[in-house]
Amino acid sequence: MSLKRTARFYLIRFKRLQGSSRSLAMGSAIGAAVGVTPTLPLHNVIILSLTLPLRVNPIAGILAANVVSNPLTFVPQYYLAWKIGNFFLPGRLSWEKILHTLNLLKTQGLMDSLDVLRAMGWDALLVMLTGGLTLAAPTGFLTYVLVFRFFSGVREKRRQKHLLNNKTA
Repeated sequence: MSLKRTARFYLIRFKRLQGSSRSLAMGSAIGAAVGVTPTLPLHNVIILSLTLPLRVNPIAGILAANVVSNPLTFVPQYYLAWKIGNFFLPGRLSWEKILHTLNLLKTQGLMDSLDVLRAMGWDALLVMLTGGLTLAAPTGFLTYVLVFRFFSGVREKRRQKHLLNNKTA
């Protein structure tokens, strides 16, 4: 499937979501913010645990996270999270340590790979989460603003179309 076709598919699915502009925008903002954090296997769990108690649209959150966090964006996101985290916590996770770990992962089996990742320790986790959470705040805010405007425009177009249809009937 082409990238253009995939983007169109997500846009159509997104437009069809039900709920208020606020609920859809807040769900999307949470999803995008979680999507840029280095918590990949837990994205959906985190999104659901935040959107459901807040009574905002969880489907919008999951869709937004999939748009923001996908195989095309993993490497730049993790690199940026490392750079930002390393800025705030210098020296805890060097590029040499990352390269050494990647080389070990290439040669190890699954269980040995988990041990290698575990050996990176709390410093690596702290650096990556610091960078990811720093990215999450502006990403969530920007997503909220853009999605709120998008759905407000969609709602207005539907309202205008409905008024026009009622006048001609």
